[in-house]
Amino acid sequence: MKDTKNNLFIELAEPDIETGISRWVDVSEFVGRYKSLELGNGGSWCRKESTLAKVYIIEFDKNQTAGNRIDRIKLNGLNKEDLGSQQIRADIKKVIKAQRCVILATSNPEVDHKNGRKNDLRVMTLETQNLDDFQPLSKAANDAKRQICKECRNTENRFDAKKIGYPISVTKGGLKYENDLGCIGCFWYDPIDFRKNLKGIDESLVHKILNI
Repeated sequence: MKDTKNNLFIELAEPDIETGISRWVDVSEFVGRYKSLELGNGGSWCRKESTLAKVYIIEFDKNQTAGNRIDRIKLNGLNKEDLGSQQIRADIKKVIKAQRCVILATSNPEVDHKNGRKNDLRVMTLETQNLDDFQPLSKAANDAKRQICKECRNTENRFDAKKIGYPISVTKGGLKYENDLGCIGCFWYDPIDFRKNLKGIDESLVHKILNI
């Protein structure tokens, strides 16, 4: 995932995946890896016309006794007016819905963001997202993925594919979540790509995690 200022702030603020609501982030936290977020002359990355504002409702806490200086920034929900309720472009949804679930091969799938954390502004912006950013998953598979992504977010430990019978845990990186790698290499990020790295695996074992 590219370290744009937008993505760095999302990484720091940790908005809820479903609601888009984050914690308050104090500007004093813009140090080290996040130093480029320093507001300077107005903070172009978080202005009303910014890419971030197309995806999220941005709220500011200003210090009126210090020249209306911004002290804290919060994401206060998804900007559904710009994005639509599912943040997925209509033409992409049409193509994915016509495919079969990449795990169960059932029809009429849900359209899944491969990046379960939804923290890449390029993917979350209608104008810049690509077909390859999404995949078809049945409701059962998608529900399971949501739970696993939530556990990953809470523990910072990625899903271990050995739990469902595969001989390796991930295809790239390790089990510890790394910001630079993100979800890439996790089974749930792209089951088709994951299986291309394997031979002779009984995929019926995948169903165990879905309880079907």
